[in-house]
Amino acid sequence: MQVTATEFKLNFGKYLEMVVAEDIYITRNGKTVAKMINPNVSAVDSIAGILAGKVFPDTDRHSLREERLAKYEIDD
Repeated sequence: MQVTATEFKLNFGKYLEMVVAEDIYITRNGKTVAKMINPNVSAVDSIAGILAGKVFPDTDRHSLREERLAKYEIDD
């Protein structure tokens, strides 16, 4: 969810309750200046939710890590 800084200030309690379910992006003059996240949700779970349906179902984080590291291997 995206809200203005003024809206966020005026309804802080409302957004404290909402952050349990979704991240809140706070804007000022049309630009995102902050992101409020639920500290009880791991970053991996959050990213996995964002990537759902965009990566192959059999892909796991270990294979992605190996693929990424392979790009930086230097041949002697």
